[in-house]
Amino acid sequence: MSNKWVLALQIASVYIGTVIGAGFATGKEIVEFFSKYGAGGIVGIICSAVLFVWLGTKMMLIGRRINASSYLQLNQFLFGTLSAYVVNGLMFMMLIGITSVMLSGAGAIFEEQLSLSKQFGIFLTIVLSIAVISFGVKGLSSVNLLVVPLFILFSLIISIEAIIRGDFIDLSLDGVFQPVKSSFLYVSFNLSLAQAVLVPLANAIKDESAIKLGGVVGGLGLSFILFSSYFSLLHLPDAGLFEIPMAEIVKQLFSGFYYIYILVIFGEIFSSLIGNLYGLERQLSSEKPLAKIAGVIFILLLCYLVSLIGYGKLISTLYPLFGYMSIAFFILLMFKKIPDDNKS
Repeated sequence: MSNKWVLALQIASVYIGTVIGAGFATGKEIVEFFSKYGAGGIVGIICSAVLFVWLGTKMMLIGRRINASSYLQLNQFLFGTLSAYVVNGLMFMMLIGITSVMLSGAGAIFEEQLSLSKQFGIFLTIVLSIAVISFGVKGLSSVNLLVVPLFILFSLIISIEAIIRGDFIDLSLDGVFQPVKSSFLYVSFNLSLAQAVLVPLANAIKDESAIKLGGVVGGLGLSFILFSSYFSLLHLPDAGLFEIPMAEIVKQLFSGFYYIYILVIFGEIFSSLIGNLYGLERQLSSEKPLAKIAGVIFILLLCYLVSLIGYGKLISTLYPLFGYMSIAFFILLMFKKIPDDNKS
């Protein structure tokens, strides 16, 4: 395999692992943004697929060409120097909120699916995060290269079984405006958050052909998992009542693989969490010199306090709010031209 493909697969795995996160991996996010619209969810996912491939790749190329070591430089390019500081403040709060959702989601898995203490799950995740993040980009990409293929494989198997069995909930199409609007909100907040990881990653890799390929593969991979999870969740009545709806699907269709799948879901939440930590730590250290581990511990302490609100409440409240907050970033990313490459 050529070096370009190796780099591209690393980028794609980090892209997928960063976006999937707690809400995506557990299915909660997909219910909120797509499944509840019945057949309209398919329209929303198609729109999301195009946007993930196009804008995810564009964002990384801009970051590479402006030599951005953190999302501050990207936002300065998009919003201007003064406005970027306000945007970065909002971004930092959003990332803290989403990372808190990851922690809470990890705790919810231990509590709802394993009948163990939620706090035990959270503290175990914190300890593992500190260990992995100490290795920097290598630790981040290694976790994603392990977890992402497993998650894609399970998503494919589960969706095929769900389609074979049929018995889907309502698949009527009541209009496309709401699902399309939902897809724009979904992609806008995911990309605005993913910039914290993907921008410094693209700057570290430099190879534009690998970045383009990684962006396309990552965007298509995300779209594939979205479709797979969407069709799987249509098999579950009242999916919105569960904190971990995908686990309930596996419990019904593949009970023998249940605990393996729980481990895979935890791995996806964990990979997204350390991706956010990596981005937050990079931004924090660029503003104020801090030892890496000290910065990570400080961030995790903040996230732990927010996570006490509860996983379901955080998902339903923060995600739509962050979607609206991210619209300005999304629009500017769409219309700003990629700067000329003066470094080649």
